[in-house]
Amino acid sequence: MRLLNKDLRLQDVTLMYLTVLATVVVLLVASYQAPAVHSRPALAYHIPLDPSGQLELSWNISYPTQEVYLELKVKELHHGILLGMSDRGEPTNADLVLMWDDGHKSYFGDAWSDNEGRVMLDAQQDYQLLETHQSTEGFFLLFKRPFSTCDPHDYIIEEGTVHIIYAMLERPILSLHELNISRLQPGVQRVLLLRPDTPSPALPRDVRTLEVLAPDVIIPTQETTYWCHIYQLPPNMPKNHIVMYESVISPGNEAIVHHIEVFECSPQMDTVPQYSGSCDSKMKPRKLNYCRHVLAAWAMGAEVPPLDSFCVFVTGRRDSSGIRLWYTPSLRRFDAGIMELGLVYTPVMAIPPRQRSFQLTGYCTAKCTQTALPVGGIYIFASQLHTHLAGLGVRTVLVRGGREVDVVQEDKHFSTHYQVLNQGDALVTKCTYNTEDRNKVTVGGFGIMEEMCVNYVHYYPRTQLELCKSHVDTDYLQKYFSLINRFQGRESCSCPQTTVEEQFSSLSWDGFSGEVLNSLYLTSPISMHCNQSTAELFPGEWEKQEIPVVMAELQRAPYPCELSRRASSQNDNPTEVRSDGSV
Repeated sequence: MRLLNKDLRLQDVTLMYLTVLATVVVLLVASYQAPAVHSRPALAYHIPLDPSGQLELSWNISYPTQEVYLELKVKELHHGILLGMSDRGEPTNADLVLMWDDGHKSYFGDAWSDNEGRVMLDAQQDYQLLETHQSTEGFFLLFKRPFSTCDPHDYIIEEGTVHIIYAMLERPILSLHELNISRLQPGVQRVLLLRPDTPSPALPRDVRTLEVLAPDVIIPTQETTYWCHIYQLPPNMPKNHIVMYESVISPGNEAIVHHIEVFECSPQMDTVPQYSGSCDSKMKPRKLNYCRHVLAAWAMGAEVPPLDSFCVFVTGRRDSSGIRLWYTPSLRRFDAGIMELGLVYTPVMAIPPRQRSFQLTGYCTAKCTQTALPVGGIYIFASQLHTHLAGLGVRTVLVRGGREVDVVQEDKHFSTHYQVLNQGDALVTKCTYNTEDRNKVTVGGFGIMEEMCVNYVHYYPRTQLELCKSHVDTDYLQKYFSLINRFQGRESCSCPQTTVEEQFSSLSWDGFSGEVLNSLYLTSPISMHCNQSTAELFPGEWEKQEIPVVMAELQRAPYPCELSRRASSQNDNPTEVRSDGSV
């Protein structure tokens, strides 16, 4: 993504004052005048907030000053607007910024909500109003704030998903103490506020597109469907390089299509059987197991539009979603590849019910990278994190010599430079889940109510290492079942006909069974899947491998507010906007 004007300088911006007469915003000072060198920021990113299109958020980032500039556009402003950020989009315990009026005067201020949704004015005012103006398109409100303010009531803006909450104020607010955000029924939009500080290269002039789409599939009457469809490339197609890809979602199905992957079949296959059907069907040709090299991967949440509701179960609707590939015959120096990190899709990795925060960790061991990577290593230039509904966060780190040396990607932090993965390095992917609303165990798998822990890393030069993932050794898991069953007064059955899912479901989940399972995952040997693009393991012994030891974890750099607290000149009160232009 392109970042425009990353060295934003707005210290000369003139503060605009306004008043509200009836429902019309009237500017009472001269038009905004600033030297050309200090012009208003170019807002590179835009997203609609509400389904009706009344609200739009635009923003840009200044990494040198660690500030984000935000502008709200409101088509029809009544008595104010509220914008906030919270951990999961809740209206409670949220960081808020408001513009409101009491019927006579208008105000702008930094606020927060308590655990019941009541709005409180923040003693530390960290949102700085820069400009307001009214046009034929609507009312515009421009302001800024630091990534971190060291204020316990403020949200820390970090790399990853930010849950934006918003609400319109339909009546005058005589006192903020009378305002309860929970009663406003605020909307929620999810957005990546912080973007990489590097411009996207221009597409080559000879770029072409190819759409790989589902063939008008009728959505079956089941909770989760994986549909496999063989797409035949044009005959005698020469070698090309894919330089970009994007999702193509059938209109109306934005809340149904969860993720899409495009795989390349092995060149060693003499023929590829035609097939279009369920990926779980017994009719699927076994040869298709050799179509495993990932060319593109997309998941829900990548800049989806705001939705009125989330459709949990829809049947009978048709879908022709897929991936649009942008490719060029002008070849680059290196072939790039995509490699899967994290946990194998298996029920042996499970999350107990009623957990506020439970972690599972997948490993790509030093032994696998030593075996599969070239002598010069590879360069990771992008990655995509993925879980299902219980996921709270994902973090992948590069480990060298037992020490974390770089963050490949984290839901709260992204390293914008290339990471070099050498032979003998390890990669550790840690996923955090919340199952407080679940009474049954959540196992790993493909279903939407099952869980995944995945990072698709994009790298060059391409190698045969397709997948580097792990799961706990199954013999040690059986020892866990035996221990917990004895502790709970039951006989343990490891009969061949008893599945892992059934064994997990038979347990009585309490603090002890959950803590022992967590200890098992942290200390027991693992089974490594160090897979080639043919879906076969690289030669070597991959069972009962020791977990990579991490002796030192990376510490994040301190925020500016942590190095020096804000000057006492900061205004700790809301800005009253008076008709004579005074504060």
